Amino acid sequence: MPIPPTTHADDLELLRSSAVAAGIIASGFFRRDVKSWNKENASPVSEADILVDRYLAATLLQARPTYGWLSEETIDNPSRLDCERVFVVDPIDGTAGFLRGEDSWTVCLAVVENGIAVAGVVYAPMRDELYEAVRGEGARLNGKLVQRRRRPGAPPVIPAAGAVHQKLQEGGLHYTRGPYYPSLAYRLVQVATGKLDAVASRRGSQDWDIAAATVILDECGIDIADVCSGFPQFNKRDVRHGALAALGDMSLKPLLHAALIEVYGCPAADSPTAEHSTTDERI
Repeated sequence: MPIPPTTHADDLELLRSSAVAAGIIASGFFRRDVKSWNKENASPVSEADILVDRYLAATLLQARPTYGWLSEETIDNPSRLDCERVFVVDPIDGTAGFLRGEDSWTVCLAVVENGIAVAGVVYAPMRDELYEAVRGEGARLNGKLVQRRRRPGAPPVIPAAGAVHQKLQEGGLHYTRGPYYPSLAYRLVQVATGKLDAVASRRGSQDWDIAAATVILDECGIDIADVCSGFPQFNKRDVRHGALAALGDMSLKPLLHAALIEVYGCPAADSPTAEHSTTDERI
């Protein structure tokens, strides 16, 4: 008798326990003398990233040997393209902040099925915040349903790069420049909590930066889109995305999408040279 496939909820439970263990490992390196270096795209990586990545690969793939694997810190294996389900992993999102001793770095884990993120965890160990969601069952923060806290009458809070802020100001938008978090995933989930009203991210984020946060935002009814191609699709041959906007207030969409397209443009659909970039962009 064939073994029934694991459910998305089963996968979420595995992601949750693995993220917590990974957070404990990474925390042992935090605010200590850690070896680090720059990758080819100039983004930083540390010995903590590599150790956490190895732990997660061993743990997750042992539990789900038929799943594919896509991680920021592992050489890409094209066999993932033939897998129905794929783990998408960022061992430490916000490594630059991690190395500076800032506490909003995260462990980001997702399961992608046929191009759609169906389960995801964004865990910020030093802030004791675990965001999780499974498709169709809502999103939770530390076990409780995420509820967006609104600030009636207050101007929207939006973090973005300086050039995007300039376009928003030229468009006449009255808003507050949002706080900077080195982890893009952490920035994105703050739209779900209401700490931020929108997040604008430059072109060049990759699957592992956004897959986990995407399912969380989608389950909260938050609009998240690649402004060039729409709702993010994952586990393609090219894992890079155009500029991204996450919106808690849909009235911001026309101006914010237009600003991002004007500043960053859109990659050619078949271009192999679409830019690489880190997601550690100063605001």
